[in-house]
Amino acid sequence: MFTTVLVANRGEIALRVMRACREVGLRTVAIYSEADRDALHVQYADAAYLVGGPAPAESYLNIERILAVAKEAGAEAIHPGYGFLSENAQFARAVREAGLIFIGPSPETMERVSGKVAARNTAQQVDVPVVPGTLEPLEDVNDAYHLAASYGYPIAIKAVGGGGGRGLRVVHTPDEIKSAFESARREAELSFKNSELYIEKYLTNPRHIEVQILGDQHGNVVAIGERDCSVQRRHQKLIEECPSPVIAPAQRAELQAAAVRFAQAVNYVSAGTLEFLYEDGQFYFLELNSRIQVEHAITEMVYGIDLVKMQLRIAQGEPLGFTQEDVRPRGHAIECRMNAEDPKENFRPGLGKITAYREPTGFGVRVDSGIYAGYTVPQYYDSMLAKLVVWGQDRPEAIARTLRALHDYTIEGVITVKPFHIAVLEHPDFQAGEVSVNFIPQHPELLANLPEQTLVPVLVADEELDMRTFKVEVNGKQFDVRVAALDEPDTAAKPRKAARKARSAQLKQQVDGVVSPLQGTLREVRVEAGERVEEGAVLFIVEAMKMENEIKAPHTGIVETIHFAPGVTVEAGSVLATYKAAS
Repeated sequence: MFTTVLVANRGEIALRVMRACREVGLRTVAIYSEADRDALHVQYADAAYLVGGPAPAESYLNIERILAVAKEAGAEAIHPGYGFLSENAQFARAVREAGLIFIGPSPETMERVSGKVAARNTAQQVDVPVVPGTLEPLEDVNDAYHLAASYGYPIAIKAVGGGGGRGLRVVHTPDEIKSAFESARREAELSFKNSELYIEKYLTNPRHIEVQILGDQHGNVVAIGERDCSVQRRHQKLIEECPSPVIAPAQRAELQAAAVRFAQAVNYVSAGTLEFLYEDGQFYFLELNSRIQVEHAITEMVYGIDLVKMQLRIAQGEPLGFTQEDVRPRGHAIECRMNAEDPKENFRPGLGKITAYREPTGFGVRVDSGIYAGYTVPQYYDSMLAKLVVWGQDRPEAIARTLRALHDYTIEGVITVKPFHIAVLEHPDFQAGEVSVNFIPQHPELLANLPEQTLVPVLVADEELDMRTFKVEVNGKQFDVRVAALDEPDTAAKPRKAARKARSAQLKQQVDGVVSPLQGTLREVRVEAGERVEEGAVLFIVEAMKMENEIKAPHTGIVETIHFAPGVTVEAGSVLATYKAAS
């Protein structure tokens, strides 16, 4: 039994877990990085502790510091949310060895399913179909060439420890293998601290279907319907719905039975999700995600089961309290991920400060969010700001209600995918349920016809402060302090105003060169000084919001100077390289 839960995560999922804890009478402890001092999950928790710098490796992946905070705060259990350490068996084992309860599956189970190669082997043993592919990690890039020729193109190079589309590259020709292999390995190491890769035959036009499961400590496992997550960019989900519009009741029962067989084979406890590809009436197992999913909310809306509360009760040793026969769907639900990305620019991450924020309301509308007006979107984490979750009595009503809620949703100050969501839900193919993971590339006109999102710079003058309450951090723990602030001396205000003015002028200057459109970490330089480059050639890779972004040559020319080396942080508007002047 436990009374205090440390939530080892941030943003909307941290808030989601904390609210569930509060409803069942549990105390919560938040952790935060230097970039998240003003985050909502920090304000909401009963106690909050600093765990390190802004980068995930310094904070939300810092196992030693997280466990030290748990001990200091008196937490008896840790909920990992999703992402970060949620599927890290080393972390789950360290939690257990520290005498704490990990709210999730055992480290032994996580080890059996976290490596996709091992999970594929288990699936075959319990008669769950898998996509043709390797059953062992690749030794090197030469293995990739050989196996690709054996399976036939296209093939998918995937991270063994991956998830959420990280460390996944689709290859259509032999010429693409080397760069795809290196890029996938780099992203896999960055995201999962595991650079191992494997290969699968890439299905050309499948749907992405997943099954929600719950398992307790008494051997009971149930499947709670399926979700259709086919609308994706970069192999990461943007719109999900429950149930799938193409899965008939008989096949739903077959999918659920397969998911339960797999979960029982690995002694699965807590909430988890089995992911499948579905094409031509056949489904193929991909992986088991040993955590709560981003899109768990649509399952909750349709099945009336609070999955996070179930995680807490299961961790306390309680049985599920219901059987497979008790699980019945009602209506239809849709989730739109509200990402800070520009869909017209290949979903490039968009940083900035949210200047206005208003959530939609009304019957059947739910928003899981970690943002507010005045919140500055950091570059270090995922681009998802919030989740819009909408329920209807049937699919047409759910679509209509989601469209209404999207039009009611105000997020200003950053570019978001809201126009994309509206365009998709209005598209006749989506309304007919005729989508696949290739929906976006199959409809290039959808992105081309989206309205431009223009950001208006907002300059905030220095303000005179009155009596105000502030969060004050002392020895890594936050307290509320009420203080009176005086007018800022003119000698201090002028240098800051001058710096803002100079920075603004710098961003506006016109140069003949390659400019980074976003803030992030420069991961790769693919050009040398003196080299001739063609328009559209990829010259730099900038990583922001856990995504690699290609920076291309604006026109043909000869590069004169490269201004940054890999590993440095570049600001939006930074000139990465300049061209030689025409002779």
